[in-house]
Amino acid sequence: MRKVSIIIPTFNEEDNVGNLVNQIDYALKGINYEVIFVDDSNDNTPEKIKEIIKENDRVRLKHRTEKKGLATAVLQGFQLATGDYLAVMDADLQHPPSILKFMYLALEKGNDFCIPSRFIPGGSDGGLGPYRKLVSAVARYIGKILLPCLRKISDPTSGLFMFRKSVIQGDCQLLPIGWKIMVEVLAMGDYKTVVEIPYRFQARPAGESKLTLKVTKEYIEQVIHLRKRSKKHKDIQIKRWSQKKVKALEELWNRKNK
Repeated sequence: MRKVSIIIPTFNEEDNVGNLVNQIDYALKGINYEVIFVDDSNDNTPEKIKEIIKENDRVRLKHRTEKKGLATAVLQGFQLATGDYLAVMDADLQHPPSILKFMYLALEKGNDFCIPSRFIPGGSDGGLGPYRKLVSAVARYIGKILLPCLRKISDPTSGLFMFRKSVIQGDCQLLPIGWKIMVEVLAMGDYKTVVEIPYRFQARPAGESKLTLKVTKEYIEQVIHLRKRSKKHKDIQIKRWSQKKVKALEELWNRKNK
């Protein structure tokens, strides 16, 4: 069975990490996985994660005191990962951990990339307030205008995605300066198939959003920089799976693994 490494950058998420790991463990029963927290917190988040590690040997922690920022945290997670598949998700539970199983199954079907989408039938961005919906929409359209590789993807600025490790090996040079790592991977990685599956973005149960004017500015700088060096992706196949197809795949998986 192929292994999936779930990279989770954290900054002051002490109230969410325990619940998050419990939900991941439930979602991925029967699947070989590891969770890698790359943590820049100045609260009790690393202590909470260390307590989790005592009970769950699938969980790993890299606490950083010098480097800061989501971009470098995810890249460090990629370097530490031992899985065949790499996933990235937020720690605030707005990305439902239950979706990880379906992302894994999409790759097991031979696809290179899986992106849960809020904007295909069955998906929803209801967990966002009006301001964040506006910022998110502007970011999506800026990305689509400047980067051809994003134009056929319905939710290109998502922070939730999974891909084969081979996508970023070889001559793939990741130099993210912003907060949307998936944009960087899509622009610079090597892949042929992308599957979008529907998911419902959830309200944050605890803590505060990290969205600021600074990270928005960094995203714009990142996209402009990528426009100059993005690979020319040709013949990329974009698939959109319905909820019905995703559920059918899960039922087949469950029957095989009883």
